[in-house]
Amino acid sequence: MKFMIVLGTGGHTAQMLRLVNLLGDKHQYEYVIGKDDNFSEKKIKIKGKIFRIRKTREIKESIAKSILKQLPACVEAKRILKKSKAETVIACGPNIAVPIIFMSKLMGRKVIFIESWSRVYSRSLSGRFAYKFADLFFVQWPEMKKLYPKAIYAGRFG
Repeated sequence: MKFMIVLGTGGHTAQMLRLVNLLGDKHQYEYVIGKDDNFSEKKIKIKGKIFRIRKTREIKESIAKSILKQLPACVEAKRILKKSKAETVIACGPNIAVPIIFMSKLMGRKVIFIESWSRVYSRSLSGRFAYKFADLFFVQWPEMKKLYPKAIYAGRFG
């Protein structure tokens, strides 16, 4: 199977790369990384093609401004997905996941979303969006099932 793994920075990257390491090298991977992220690529142990996409939200930026950035990011996501051979997209919460998830669904790809391990009592913006589109939606804390009733509680994998 070939997976597209969406990496964020810091904790999102650590969480997704732990999952990739658990899945192992029996699968093929492609990675999506933010254009300004110089950290994540260096952390990848199981190599794969790397795609870059613009960030759609800065910390403390208004949601309205973030929404305006989604359209050009969706155009980039469509280009990435046309080049990709991945059957399934897996993400855990970075803002760059939103256009990838949206365009993946429009293009008939499967989406797996894992709400960040840092979310114990509140939903992330990406999670709120992904919950509507994901084929599988996982939470890592039982408390989150109250906020995402259709989610699968799988415990922490990281």
